Amino acid sequence: MTGTVGPLGIGVAMLWLSVIVLLPLAALTVTSFEDGLSGFWEAVTSPVALASLRVTVTVSAIVALINVVMGTLIAWVLVRDEFPGKRFVNALIDLPFALPTIVASIVLLALYGPNSPIGVQLNATQPGLVVALAFVTLPFVVRSVQPVLIETDREVEQAAASLGASNWTIFRKVVLPILSPAIISGAGLAFARAIGEYGSVVLIGGNIPRETQVTSQYIQQQIEIDRPVNAAAVSVALLAIAFVTLLVLRVLSSRSQRREEQAQ
Repeated sequence: MTGTVGPLGIGVAMLWLSVIVLLPLAALTVTSFEDGLSGFWEAVTSPVALASLRVTVTVSAIVALINVVMGTLIAWVLVRDEFPGKRFVNALIDLPFALPTIVASIVLLALYGPNSPIGVQLNATQPGLVVALAFVTLPFVVRSVQPVLIETDREVEQAAASLGASNWTIFRKVVLPILSPAIISGAGLAFARAIGEYGSVVLIGGNIPRETQVTSQYIQQQIEIDRPVNAAAVSVALLAIAFVTLLVLRVLSSRSQRREEQAQ
């Protein structure tokens, strides 16, 4: 049948997925329980580990919300407006994908560090973490929303405008319901990337326990002091948070898309 890959293709795909994803995750999970369930729980619920998880999740949620607003706005401008340098700006959006994140941390430290040329000092602060994570997660919402905006039928918007609807009403009632699944998907990807980020925050964040230490830095610290089981346990907790978040957002996105299809 046209479009199928057959048992061989499925087998190769599953083998590759197992080698690249499932086996490493299984090994990590086994390591995290080497001291038993009580050891796992103690490692995850230690005050410093909980503090790093709290900082990571809070800052990542803030970054995801910022991306929802600014990413949607940038996508709208790139699709609906024409201006000089548009192609350059469009290419610039993907820069965080190509740039090593440690380079971003160096640049941000030079710009917002103790010797800031603009007089703004954000190093070793949570706002500094927000700026760093916003940089590396910028493309997710933009690239999720852009293709949907391009395919959107503008005749409905024009009809609403002809009936006297304001621009805000048109966006809220007509455009936003169409964009919602893409926005939710992009926000989920941005959140998942942010909670696991290390390079962009390693310098600008300051790694201050209970204040600016993110979970990835806490995990590295546990490795350095020869506590690999603790590091594995916290890693599993972080993976669980990311997985549950993506699963919930995927369900919400699917429901939103079904409602939109039923309304058409």
